[in-house]
Amino acid sequence: MNKEILIQVDAEETAVAVLEDGRLMEIYLERAAKARLVGNIYKGRVANVLPGMQAAFVDIGLEKNAFLFVDDTTGLEALEGEIPPRSRRRISDVVREGQEILVQVVKEPQGSKGARVTTQITLPGRYLVLMPTVNYIGISRRIGSEEERERLKTLARAVKPRRMGLIVRTAAAGAGLEELREDSRALSRTWKRIREMARRSKAPRLLHHDVELSLRILRDLYTEDVSRLLVNSRDTYNRVIEILAERAPDLRRRVVLRDGADLFALYGVQNQVEEALKRKVWLKCGGYLVIDQMEALTAIDVNTGKYVGRHNLADTVLTTNLEAAVEVARQLRLRNIGGIIVVDFIDMENPAHQEQVIKVLQRELARDKTKTQILGFTRLGLLEMTRKKDQLELGNVLQQDCPYCHGTGKVLSEETVALQARKKVLQLAGGSRARALLVEANPAVASLLIGSGGAHLRLLERRAGKKLIIKGKENFHLEEVNVRELFDLDEINNLATPVKAGQVLKVTIEGVHTVNGGDGIARVDGFVLDIPGGASYLGQEVPVEVTRVYRTFARARLLADA
Repeated sequence: MNKEILIQVDAEETAVAVLEDGRLMEIYLERAAKARLVGNIYKGRVANVLPGMQAAFVDIGLEKNAFLFVDDTTGLEALEGEIPPRSRRRISDVVREGQEILVQVVKEPQGSKGARVTTQITLPGRYLVLMPTVNYIGISRRIGSEEERERLKTLARAVKPRRMGLIVRTAAAGAGLEELREDSRALSRTWKRIREMARRSKAPRLLHHDVELSLRILRDLYTEDVSRLLVNSRDTYNRVIEILAERAPDLRRRVVLRDGADLFALYGVQNQVEEALKRKVWLKCGGYLVIDQMEALTAIDVNTGKYVGRHNLADTVLTTNLEAAVEVARQLRLRNIGGIIVVDFIDMENPAHQEQVIKVLQRELARDKTKTQILGFTRLGLLEMTRKKDQLELGNVLQQDCPYCHGTGKVLSEETVALQARKKVLQLAGGSRARALLVEANPAVASLLIGSGGAHLRLLERRAGKKLIIKGKENFHLEEVNVRELFDLDEINNLATPVKAGQVLKVTIEGVHTVNGGDGIARVDGFVLDIPGGASYLGQEVPVEVTRVYRTFARARLLADA
């Protein structure tokens, strides 16, 4: 497998893409306007203790207080008073209001929620992760060799600071005693500096900021299995080379500078990112996935789509499901989906086929550094799994909720909006002394209010007891309707018929007549002009002469120089 990492540095954003055989598998973004918080260590003050939620809110100096759950208080580092026994599990026994504690952000703020924090501090290095608040040695689960795991555990015991813990990272495979010792000493120095700053500071205070994205990539992702690391910034390239010279000199030769180049364009990354924001994902075989993300649950539906197979239904289903399993694993990494995940694979009657699908999914997820757990198929044939949720999902980074549908993905239909508009007109007309009412709406809604030949308009006028002027406004959102009273007779006449027979105008053909396909439709102050032959000039500005004016529209002819 050819694995490459692209570091794209621009003035406003640093972006990192991880490619496997040319396919985008992971993407990381860091924007100048919005600093990353995960990994930061703060001296915080407990603002509220909520026994009913077994949690506390901690003021760390951000807009919203951070959330601390009782299970995240193991190894609590209190800055005043006694540290409560770890065996107690009630939040009121662990922290108290006003208490100053050290916390680390483990989850970014999202929506109305503040950051999630823990008192279980971790400081990652290249080979080791220092855990100052627990006495423990762990080995990365991605190091499979038992012999290597035992060797690294022995080395970790030799370099572990007293009364602290260490986790040996995947990058440490093959590393020697001196490399681990130097990493341990550097992390211990960082922790000592944090503790000293905490003692001298008043809460809330930022004590430690995790390194910038390009350096985190060197620390967390740039290992022996990466074929090339490409950088488009000379300054970043020089910094990368300088760091690798001390920590991993053998990896320097794999770093390539493409100064000023748009790496994402060269490698087709942007197109793949855009695909990752879509609900439907096509498979090579012709099947497809439908991904629906909710706050805590993601549902993925697998469909055969265009794929009809060659032999029998069971083989067709298995082929689609196996390819879908590979793509599901990729989409989880690429979109950074976390929480509970339910995959509705196409029904398989053969249990051996289910096992094949699970094995393929496990194999693909083995390359995912985020912890996942496959729970298996339920009695309904749904595959359940979980993935650790600690960072923002790609969609939440690049997108925002639609200001019209507020994230539901749906808006009211034209018929519903038209019905609401009619009720609004009747309510206003009932107590109004105005001579007429002006109704402005999206053209689709205005068309329904007018009806064929003005039939709906005439009926609504009889019910309202007033003259109505309905205008279609192209710039109105589908759900937007404006109704106002008209008292001045001249204004009413001008709005009702803003054009006159014989008038010459320049108009833009905005659409095609729904019945007479050759006619073009233009508007003057929301008033419709029907232009025979105008459909050929769609989107163009043309000169016309108004030939006849009706109650709800006018006809116009194209002039010779159109």
